[in-house]
Amino acid sequence: MDRAAFVAALGGIFENSPWVADRAWPWRPFHSLDYLRSAMAGQVAQASMEEQLALIRAHPDLGTRAKMSDASADEQAAAGLDRLTPEEFDRLQTLNTSYKEKFGFPFIYAAKGSTRHDILRALEQRLAEDVETERRTALEQIYRIAAFRLEDAIHA
Repeated sequence: MDRAAFVAALGGIFENSPWVADRAWPWRPFHSLDYLRSAMAGQVAQASMEEQLALIRAHPDLGTRAKMSDASADEQAAAGLDRLTPEEFDRLQTLNTSYKEKFGFPFIYAAKGSTRHDILRALEQRLAEDVETERRTALEQIYRIAAFRLEDAIHA
């Protein structure tokens, strides 16, 4: 496929950041899913700090009731974040607010295969980290999310 078709097909793998697919396109042909995943993650790793932070900030808060991409909504629903009790919802909102105030970006967690309890526990634990460690952790989680989405897209 040409560049425009490639970006149209895979531009949503990294949340609202089609620039990742656009920059990975020259690395074709992609002989395997792992090679494609690596090429895309490599573009994020080579991006500027500002671009990386913009990518992190492109993700919605977990458990939010705001508009988000279909992929994010599906991933969060699968983890049970659409079925939080009022107490769990309030706790998640409080933790999300504390996290954003401390780090300047939303809490990122690859929700696929996890429960709402796993996510709440991770959020509490990661609040104790320093900004640089948490930025790296957020990117690692984004790579996991992208890998899940890429597998889903290729197998669909």
